[in-house]
Parts: sequence; structure tokens; C-alpha cells
Amino acid sequence: MASYNLGELWELLTDAGPDAECLVINGVRHTRRSLDDAANRVANTLIANGVGRGDHVGVYSYNRVEFIESLLGCWKLAAVPVNINYRYVADELRYVADDANLVAMIAERSFVPVLDEIAGAVPGLHTFLVIEDGTNHEAAGFVAQAWSDSVDTASAERPSGIERSSDDLYLLYTGGTTGMPKGVMWRHEDIFFAALGGGNYFDPITSPEAIAVNATAPGLAMTPLALAPLMHGGGQWITFIGLYSGGRSIVYGERTFDAEKVLELIDTEKPMALAVVGDAMARPLAEAKAASGDRYDVSSLASFGNGGAMLTKPVRAQIEGAFPGAMVTDAFGATETGSAGTQIEQEGFTEGPKFSVNESTSVLDPDTLEPCAVGERGMLAKTGHIPLGYYNDPEKSAATFKTDANGTRWVIPGDWAAMDDEGRLVLYGRGSVSINTGGEKVYPEEVESAVRSHPSVYDAIVCGVPDEQWGQKVVALVQLRDEATDLDPDALRDHCRSHIAGYKLPREVIVGPVQRTNVGKADYVWAKATALDALGLS
Repeated sequence: MASYNLGELWELLTDAGPDAECLVINGVRHTRRSLDDAANRVANTLIANGVGRGDHVGVYSYNRVEFIESLLGCWKLAAVPVNINYRYVADELRYVADDANLVAMIAERSFVPVLDEIAGAVPGLHTFLVIEDGTNHEAAGFVAQAWSDSVDTASAERPSGIERSSDDLYLLYTGGTTGMPKGVMWRHEDIFFAALGGGNYFDPITSPEAIAVNATAPGLAMTPLALAPLMHGGGQWITFIGLYSGGRSIVYGERTFDAEKVLELIDTEKPMALAVVGDAMARPLAEAKAASGDRYDVSSLASFGNGGAMLTKPVRAQIEGAFPGAMVTDAFGATETGSAGTQIEQEGFTEGPKFSVNESTSVLDPDTLEPCAVGERGMLAKTGHIPLGYYNDPEKSAATFKTDANGTRWVIPGDWAAMDDEGRLVLYGRGSVSINTGGEKVYPEEVESAVRSHPSVYDAIVCGVPDEQWGQKVVALVQLRDEATDLDPDALRDHCRSHIAGYKLPREVIVGPVQRTNVGKADYVWAKATALDALGLS
């Protein structure tokens, strides 16, 4: 009997319809059969190097076809692929490789110098498969097996005799807003339904065997364009939503975000859905499309999805004008929750955004784990298909994953929220970056939305810094639009007063470039350090 092992699900789908094109990355095109063959080669190469069931394999790469081949190859042999952030310096890489108990690493050749710094310092890390990327770095501290000499020449036969299970581990490392990266442990079955679409985004399959129908008669074959790095959950999830739905996934393969190249992909590959991360991706796309006139055909887009950072109203309006056939939606979720809710329309800045959620999402009192009354602020919580906990960290697991008096297990990732009288979830923001000013709690996201709505502001990140009178004060780090030469802080505050309460207004405004993470999320660690330095605070 089949299981919800992600490799097994893929094989069921492939066998039922092997010839359909399913993946496009950097001009490389895979049918299901060719992708399955490539994944088998990865699996057989790992097996030949002593990698087996339950072993952890790092994947250290930009967006490229070998990334997807490696994930599937690991799942086929019940090994655990581990995402490696390509921005890590040696100390960060060493920490994750050690914490995750890696035995093998799949990496692009450009990362060989960093691997040389850590190879001898990670017990158990014995195998390095190196993907050629045009660089010529030679390994000094480890034996590098070239992908062309190892994987490309391996057998394409499916490995046999491997016990696979719905309980096999999917491990995703996340940096969060503070602290060292932590690995979130999911069962394959849980991540499949929580974040990979469940075989049909609106009507999930009810047995593993049912996924075979998607090969020839899918209920909703998705054709998404994934812009985010595959080293993050969002990039992986949108890609596999397309694959498991019986559709075709297009992955943006450039190493930096280029709006024109995204428009070219939309024009040539005709995706039905696009996933972006906040204004940092959405604004350049809208402006590039507006400037290009009719040069690019974007009529295939039915959905313009956003997640990870809220769209501001002005940017949403730009998107709606540039992509008139697409429904613009905001989604929220986390590495610890998977997909948790969707918003179609915004309702102003005086409170947090409102999302439609199902019965698995609730707002709980953080002390009693009892449901909060309508309008009462508590902690966002999700039950059902949720992770097992954090890898190698029982203390953080106990703080985030809790069981209530009725025996229901919840994940509580740290976001403050409330339910309104129409059953929608009002999301206020992450408690770890909230600002306590004069006893009032301020959530950076709502202040950022108000600041970014000013016509001279291109981007903004908000944080709190120490203040003798108020405990903390609100600081806005602001990047101006190219045509703007100056910004009067008082004028910005006056503008924001129509959107947010007075105690939430930024008391300090620092103008300069704004730094975001590689997927467009606000970099609050950078913002706090920059604000303290600019204001002469320790």
C-alpha cells in the first residue's frame, strides 16, 4: 500500500503520465519521466556513497534544476534533504551542517571555498557532490565528486528495497527574525497537506493512490511561476504545488531579481499563478510592466499571490493596473505552519490585515490555551497538519508546540492576532519584533504599511530602540523613491496619522537604503543595528 512519502507520491504521478512536461528552470525542461530518471541518479549516487534511510543531505545551491532533482532523489531513498542558505558565511554554514547532522552535501562549485573552511569540522560529513556552475574552485580539504562524473553517469533505475513512509522527515531550516537558524521537522504527510497543495489546492486527495489521477485528469493543474529561492520554504512549496497538482512549475533561475526577466518568463511560459514577496518584488514588476506597454503578454496570469511581507495599498493598486486579469491575494503562513490563511482585499491601516482561515487556525490565550473571545488579542495558533518540533532543540519545541487541556496539539509561532465578528483573523505581527512604547504594543508591519503609502517612500522597515521616557520608541528606516530628494519627518508623521494611532508614529526617521532578506522579507536584525548606530545608542 502506498504512503504519503513525497518520493513515492511523485513516482505514482510519473507512472500514470510520464510524458507531460512538468518543470522549467533556466531553459532546462523536464517531463515527469526525465525528472524521475534524474532523481533516481541522485538517489543511486547517494546510496553508492553510503547514504541511507534517515541520513541528512545538505543542498547548497541557487535555483537550478539539480536542486529539485536532489530533493526528489533524497525522498526516494527516505533520506532527508536540508536546505542551505547560499548567503551563509563559514561560521553559519558550520553551525547548520553540524546541527543538522549532515552526512553529505550537494553544492555548486562556487561554494567550494566556504566548504573548505568547514569540511573537517563537521563530524560525519563524508560526501560532497559538486555541481558545475562555470567557476573553477578546487577543493583542498575534502574530496569533491563532480556531478558530471558521479550523478550524470549513475543508473536511472529506481532504487529498490527501501522502506518509505508517511512519517519520513521533511526538514526545513529557517532563520527567523532572531537567533541561529533552526530546523523545523515535518512528517511527509503533514507537509504535503499543509504546504504542498495536497494534490489539489481546494480539494485535497484522500489517498496516496489518488494522486495518479492528476497525471491525466487533474482537478486543478497549477502552472505557477516561483520567484523565491528554492533554499526557502516558499520557493519549494509553490514549485511542488505545481508538480503534485499534475501541472507544470516554472522556477525563476536568475541569481538576482530582474523584473524584465520575470516578465519575459510570463510572456514565454504562460504561468497561471505568480508568487511574490511583498512590495520589494511587486513594485518593480508593476512598474516594469507599466513602462513596457504591450511588449509582454501577461494575460495567462489568473492569480498574483503575495506572501511573507504585506503589500501596501499603493503597490496593490499598481499591480491591479499592470496585471488586470489577475486576482491579487495576500497569504500568510510560516515554516512552522505551512499555509494558514488568505486575504483578497485590504481594509486600511488602522488594524492588521484580515485573512480568511479554516477551522484548524485559531487565536488562543498564550497562558491557558483557551480560545480568545471575538476582538480579544491572543496568539495565532494552528492545529492539524503541523510539524513535530525543532530538530535538536527540545526547549524551543516545548515553547512553540503545545497541547491544550483537551489533548489538541497546537503550533504557536509567535504572531499576535484576533478574530473579528465575521470569523476572519486579524493579524498584528510577530511578538519577537513588536515595540513596547509607553506600555502600548506596536507591531512594525502596520507602521511600515502606513510609511510606505507616502508618495516619496519606496520602502521602509520599522523597529524599536531604547528610550528613557517611553521605554522604546518607534524608528522608521526609509528608502526614498528615485525622484524624491528629501523627506520631512514631520510631513511623514502627518501623513501616517490618517492611517495609524499617534503612539505608533515613528519618532525617528532615518533615510537611506533599506536592506531586506534575499526573499524580500524585512531584515529586522539589520534594521535594529542600523538604527542604534545612526542614533548613537548602544
